[in-house]
Amino acid sequence: MADPDDQRCLSGLYHSLSDPTGYLKNWSTPSYLSSPCNGFTSILNGVTCNNGRVYKLSLSAHSLSGQISPSLSNCTNLQSLDLSSNELTGPIPFSISSLLNLAVLNLSANHLSGEIPPSLSLCAYLNVIDLHSNELTGQIPDQIGLLVRLSAFDVSNNKLSGPIPYLLANKSNGLGPRFNASSFAGNKELYGYPLPPMKNKGLSVLAIVFIGLGSGLVSLILSFTAVCIWLRVADQESSNPGEEGKISHLMPDY
Repeated sequence: MADPDDQRCLSGLYHSLSDPTGYLKNWSTPSYLSSPCNGFTSILNGVTCNNGRVYKLSLSAHSLSGQISPSLSNCTNLQSLDLSSNELTGPIPFSISSLLNLAVLNLSANHLSGEIPPSLSLCAYLNVIDLHSNELTGQIPDQIGLLVRLSAFDVSNNKLSGPIPYLLANKSNGLGPRFNASSFAGNKELYGYPLPPMKNKGLSVLAIVFIGLGSGLVSLILSFTAVCIWLRVADQESSNPGEEGKISHLMPDY
């Protein structure tokens, strides 16, 4: 007997996507969608079953567009989700955190936006998270670093910002970072080991030089003006009768 949760999962996903290449054509057959698994096999394209339950969804590179349906949370036996290299938009659904058996999450090379859900850390069996080449924003959640099984992590070429979480950047056995710089590259506002530290937003060296030169020029002009005034006053004093010898009193002491 088909699992009703799997049926809801696949039906919601199918209706949330546009399929210009027709790859999901057989998903439109109600009888196939209502019974997606027959033991270890499935007639539905991109679906792999295990003991009568949806075990793997592989829908990579089929020009699928639309948003990822929250109904995916109903595929409670799902261990691998690959929707990479499509035209998907919108956020990563927080409901994915309900997939407690999930080991592989590949949503790379789409147009996904919004933040990475911190609740992904609830998927304790995750060992692959690939989100590269999207439009994700915000910081990488610290909680992701708590996934002790995580062996592959890639968020490169997004719009992420802030510091790289310590638990994702810490050195493994003193040999190097848990994930190297290529996992984080292409995010202009992201910083911290293994990427360079935060850029100093203070004055540049060139700006400091110009400020110094400007201050020196102003001081020179003021000094020159003061000397001119002093000479003019001295000249006037020396020209007055009975005032001889007083010029020496006007000279500054050095």
